[in-house]
Amino acid sequence: QVQLVESGGGLVQAGGSLRLSCATSGFTFSTYFMGWFRQAPGKEREFVAAIGWNADRTSYADSVKGRFTISRDNDKNTVYLQMNSLKPEDTAVYYCAAVLRWRSNPLPREGAEYAYWGQGTQVTVSA
Repeated sequence: QVQLVESGGGLVQAGGSLRLSCATSGFTFSTYFMGWFRQAPGKEREFVAAIGWNADRTSYADSVKGRFTISRDNDKNTVYLQMNSLKPEDTAVYYCAAVLRWRSNPLPREGAEYAYWGQGTQVTVSA
């Protein structure tokens, strides 16, 4: 069955860094677009970043552009989110998600477009 398992979350001070990983199985990873989303307490889930088949295309929310980097390793069926210069407002549960799309399709930024989701990993940034 399809599985997405996030890891790498934790507690970090403002200005610090974390690298999230999402290990997947049960589907042909290399032909799926991958995304990261986050949800803070009392807020709606929001798009963070997305990546195409071979990392030739990426997309970021304005709030994280220049600080976060999404990448993928198709040999390991894993997607990553490198988070630098973290701010307290980055505190949230971070989720990875997957959707099957043709290579040239636009990168989806809406959660409803994604078919598979992980269980999430908590990221807490202290001031």
